[in-house]
Amino acid sequence: MAFELHEILETIRMTEVEHFDIRTLTLGISLRDCASHSAVTTREKIYTKICRLAEHHLEVANELEHLYGIRIANKRVSVTPIALLADGFTRDELLSIARRLDEAARHVGIDFLAGYSALVEKGTTDGDTTLIASIPEALAHTDHLCASVNCGATRYGLNVDVTRKLADTILEIARLTAEQDSVGCARFVAFCNAVQDNPFVAGAFHGIGEAEAVINVGISGPGVVLRAVQELSDQATFDELSETIKRTAFKITRAGQLIGMRHAQRLSELAPIPILPGIVDLSLAPTPAIGDSVADILKAMGLEDVGAPGTTAALALMNEAVKRGGLMAATHVGGLSGAFIPVSEDQGMIEAVSRGHLSLEKLEAMTAICSVGLDMIAIPGNTPPETIAGILLDEFAIGLINDKTTAVRLIPVQGKDVGDMAEFGGLLGRAPIMPVSHLQNHILVNRGGRMPAPIRSLTN
Repeated sequence: MAFELHEILETIRMTEVEHFDIRTLTLGISLRDCASHSAVTTREKIYTKICRLAEHHLEVANELEHLYGIRIANKRVSVTPIALLADGFTRDELLSIARRLDEAARHVGIDFLAGYSALVEKGTTDGDTTLIASIPEALAHTDHLCASVNCGATRYGLNVDVTRKLADTILEIARLTAEQDSVGCARFVAFCNAVQDNPFVAGAFHGIGEAEAVINVGISGPGVVLRAVQELSDQATFDELSETIKRTAFKITRAGQLIGMRHAQRLSELAPIPILPGIVDLSLAPTPAIGDSVADILKAMGLEDVGAPGTTAALALMNEAVKRGGLMAATHVGGLSGAFIPVSEDQGMIEAVSRGHLSLEKLEAMTAICSVGLDMIAIPGNTPPETIAGILLDEFAIGLINDKTTAVRLIPVQGKDVGDMAEFGGLLGRAPIMPVSHLQNHILVNRGGRMPAPIRSLTN
């Protein structure tokens, strides 16, 4: 991949002025060969394999940062969903695996390791049930581990029984990490239509259809897109907005493609097996930093604030333009690929919520367009589990019917209520506590069973 001089100079400007970085280089590792009838054997095989393959992950990423002058914000690892190895293990044995995973992450120097996960869209095995029951304690007693559960898929329908249980799981995580504003919930994601090659935590896992080890790249770039939109006049048409964002996304993605390829090549030279280049995830991922906000892009497009009429349309235009530009710049596009709207991680979103301009209901409408769903949203700690289950079901229904990934990362902050602020620190940021509906729904969410797959799933 050849870069012209003007492209290099533009990339330098993006990194120095517009907050451009590679948000994550995620090394996906298959643990399928670690399965054993013995939890101790499985645990040690997992630890050894992660340490062996990820030993130079951080070192190589740092080399590339120095070589290209592009910051790589996070270096992470994702693994095969642990529930696939868990049948026959007890809860305590799974917790010992969780702790060992955390120790592996610490040993190789990464901030997060994802894949303490279960895929239960049609039903659960004993291993799935045991792993889900262990998630609150696993997250409360680890620092780097991330967990997720996929509850539904357009092809198969929605597991309502598990969705209802996850409401209790979220509240228990919140209770066990109450002293840190229930931040443990930031390391848990509930999904519908989860993808196998997502590089972004907390919802990443290494899918069973993936190769032995791959490097997936998650790009960033809201600040770059913001600058491009701000340079347009107020008279610019929707066509011109789309074209500008598309061209900008192309440049961002080319940089991500280059970094991912070089990382895989260099890591393969040092690892005991080949590390393959995987996908580039096109998602615009904001941070709490000023000027690195998806919300600010929407405002620059002509909104007084996020939440104004037209917000969902502006998000749709931006999302589609990012995909059009990125597809032309990368060999393989995957992951979530769109725009993230995490409330606590986007300064513009934080401000819109604090001003009362952005409600949970408007965010839900926006999730029909964006990459993920209701992400990093702080709600009152005394929210009933039935209300949380209803929020999960609503979000998953959007994904189910529209055949897209949707997810929920709710944080019921213990001891706090509407008007308070939750402080999570670092990239997780801070979030105002958002109000939730007090209308009753307990009969509906406790019905259980499985929501059938939509008609559009019958494509064979």
